[in-house]
Amino acid sequence: LFGICLGHQMLALAAGAKTAKMFQGHRGANHPVKRLDDGVVEITSMNHGFTVDSQTLPEGVLETHVSLFDGSNCGIRMADRPVFSVQYHPEASPGPQDSYYLFERFAAAMAARKAA
Repeated sequence: LFGICLGHQMLALAAGAKTAKMFQGHRGANHPVKRLDDGVVEITSMNHGFTVDSQTLPEGVLETHVSLFDGSNCGIRMADRPVFSVQYHPEASPGPQDSYYLFERFAAAMAARKAA
């Protein structure tokens, strides 16, 4: 499962986390986001006024990305299944290849499921 933008928030809520209204929403195609696993910075496109409260992520749901503008949550994944999401729009390609790995990860998860 791959959640994008509102899908990210819905996935977090379904897992038991909470969302919160932001003081200033993120809107535009030049938002730097840091991947927490390797420190790489991606340039992303965003359009949202709520954020996932990373302090409320339940056990087994890991924060994967954060905004370099305000430190807000921009990605999660479930530790025990192929489920992940991002708060931004990787299909908008502002980076232009910065977020391509997300689609590769999703395609690999579908192929693995089909082969099982």
